[in-house]
Amino acid sequence: MRILYRAGFLVLAIFLILFAVSNRDTVSVAFWPLPFLVDMPLYLLCVLSLVIGTLIGVATAWMAGHGKRRELRSRRRRIEALERELTATQSQIGNHSEPATRQLRPLVKRESVNAR
Repeated sequence: MRILYRAGFLVLAIFLILFAVSNRDTVSVAFWPLPFLVDMPLYLLCVLSLVIGTLIGVATAWMAGHGKRRELRSRRRRIEALERELTATQSQIGNHSEPATRQLRPLVKRESVNAR
């Protein structure tokens, strides 16, 4: 699995390097409501767009999972409380029970072996 991860990373790195070398031309980026004009290489604009999009996607997924994480925390606390209660109950039962070495007598009398 580690080899596949490294091979994929290597392919992605080579692709990004080739993309950066091929797209070194400068482009002007204007942000409409702001009076700024930024000149940057095209590859940098593309990479920054991908990074910002990824961060927005990760943040959205993290916020969407808030309810599930809260429910899991609640269930984990409930399980821990039930395990503590079970342990306490088992220790109480262990203290009040009779020793297991006592054997019960059979209800039916056995005939002696010599009576046959």
